[in-house]
Amino acid sequence: MLQDRYGNSLSTDSNAARDAYVDGLDRFLAAQSGAEGAFEAAVAADPDFALGQIGLARIRQAMGQGHDVSGPAGRSAQLAEGLSEREAAHVTALGLLVSGQGPAAYKAIRAHLLDHPRDALVAQTCTGVFGLIGFSGQPGREAEQLAFTAGLAPHYGEDWWFLCQHAFSQVEAGQTGPATATIERSMALNPRNAHGAHIRSHVYYEAGETAAGYGYISDWVRDYDKSGQLHCHISWHIALWALEQGDLETMWRVYDADVAPSSGEGSSGAWGPPVNVLTDAAALLYRAELAGVEAPAARWQAVSAYAARCFPNPAIAFADVHAALAHAMAGNGAAVARIAAEAKGPAADIVRELAEAFAAMAAGNWAEAETHLARTMSSHERIGGSRAQRDLVEYALLNALLKQGKAEEARLLLSTRRPLKVASAAVKGLT
Repeated sequence: MLQDRYGNSLSTDSNAARDAYVDGLDRFLAAQSGAEGAFEAAVAADPDFALGQIGLARIRQAMGQGHDVSGPAGRSAQLAEGLSEREAAHVTALGLLVSGQGPAAYKAIRAHLLDHPRDALVAQTCTGVFGLIGFSGQPGREAEQLAFTAGLAPHYGEDWWFLCQHAFSQVEAGQTGPATATIERSMALNPRNAHGAHIRSHVYYEAGETAAGYGYISDWVRDYDKSGQLHCHISWHIALWALEQGDLETMWRVYDADVAPSSGEGSSGAWGPPVNVLTDAAALLYRAELAGVEAPAARWQAVSAYAARCFPNPAIAFADVHAALAHAMAGNGAAVARIAAEAKGPAADIVRELAEAFAAMAAGNWAEAETHLARTMSSHERIGGSRAQRDLVEYALLNALLKQGKAEEARLLLSTRRPLKVASAAVKGLT
């Protein structure tokens, strides 16, 4: 029987379908362009290839194309009867995920991986800061993430995809030294792995190595296709480091070309999953404001409009927090109030606090903003996202303190929570 790259048997007699599936899986795991096309080729070669069908559904869901998953997901479910136990469980678990049943999917995925730890497409769903663990809304999820990848380590050895995800778990848990060694091993095996390059950037960021990180990722991205899943987010890292180094020309150029929401077909702007476009655009604009760089109202209004269009109803904590920020900065108080009132999920309490904090900031009520932000300091990991992304919350509190003349408190906060960050590059007035 034909197998994938991880030694898992595949129920197809078509070499073309198998080869396209393996190619698509590697492209997806490396966040390279062409993953969807490869899975489409796999099911074209063998329409009865169940894992090809559910894989196509998963890729579309991950890219924010949820409206296009029902066809292949439904077809894979029809084909599940007669599959091996592994493949049937694979189809069931990913079917739950792409249909929006996150908690049930997580339970099925964890059970499946006990017997089939090298089922990489299934394991991938629980890795990274946007995965089922990262977006669980639960306290201690960074420790859980590290425990998850550490448990898989004996089964993957020197696999480039696994090593980069394990490095991400390590750096997010504060293990910057081990993460450096792990990500270097990964990138030596596959230098064009976009997830690996992205995670290497996070390691540089957490180590406070701004110049090295900026040089590394600026060089790496030159050969990365804009249709790659991480193009928008990698561009965010470049623009953020340009801001920290005072290179505002590069920051705005990268923002307009590769981070900002696109205004229409053929226009410049970001390409990628909507959750990345919204959160990266809002975060970069606000980080610029914190550093003393004015973000024109029109830019905020464009991000607010994008948030209203792509995330009209509160549902994903990380997106909701950034939508609330964009609405507040654009003067759309009603939209902020709605997010605060209708926040959903395990992290709804944190979303509520942050939405109210952003509303207070927009109104210039810095004492109220401080109160709301301070309540999130011990638990804002629950909204999801990386430490680098959640620096927005940390620096917002620094700014609220400075606005009230509490410079010593601000310095103490920075020195205890983010000691490797350069104060003057984070928030204007903090030196």
